Amino acid sequence: MTDLLENLRLHIYEGLGEKIRDARLRLGELTIELDREGFWAACRWLRDDSVCAFDQLVDLCGVDYGEYGDTPWEGPRFAVVYHLLSLRHNQRLRVRVFLDDEIPVVPSVVDLWSAANWFEREAFDLFGLFFDGHPDLRRLLTDYGFVGYPFRKDFPLVGTVEMRYDADRQRVIYEPTRTEERDVVPRIIRADEEGRYNARNQ
Repeated sequence: MTDLLENLRLHIYEGLGEKIRDARLRLGELTIELDREGFWAACRWLRDDSVCAFDQLVDLCGVDYGEYGDTPWEGPRFAVVYHLLSLRHNQRLRVRVFLDDEIPVVPSVVDLWSAANWFEREAFDLFGLFFDGHPDLRRLLTDYGFVGYPFRKDFPLVGTVEMRYDADRQRVIYEPTRTEERDVVPRIIRADEEGRYNARNQ
C-alpha cells in the first residue's frame, strides 16, 4: 500500500507541479497541501486524471490553528481540509489549503463534487470560512441572527444571552440567560482497592 501511495504522490507532483506546497506520507495516508492560487483547477485535475480519479468527496472541514498545541502556531490561522476517494482505484487522499486570516476565502468545489454543498455551508456557519462561487452560502446549523462562529477557538464558551423559539411570537427570540455562571470542576474517576470506580470532584 505504501508503494502505491508513493507512486500516487510522485504522479500528483508531476501533474500539479508548482500548485503543490507539500505532499507527505504519514501513518499510511497521503496528504497534499495546495496553493490557494489555482486550487480549483488542481481539484478538477485530481478528479479527472485517470491515475487519480478522485470522483467522490467524502468530507470537507474547516480547521482553526489558533493556539495550536503547546507551541505557538506559525502560519495562516485557517485551513480547509478535503477528504477524497477514488472508487476506481480504492485510494484516499487528504487535501489541505490554507486561507488568509483577514478574509478566509477559497473557491467552492460544489461544481466538481456536489456533496460539497452542505459541507461548505457547515464550514461557513461554524468557522466563518467563505467559499467563492457557492450557489447558496447561508447559515446551516445556527440561527440567521447568530453573531460569531462557534468553532473558532476565540469564541466565548459562556454567554449571557440564550436563544429559543417563542410560540406566541412564532419566531426565534434572544433573551438574558436565567442561569448563574459557575466554574466547571473536572471529575476524576479512580478505581479503589476493590476495583470499583468512584467519581470524585477534584
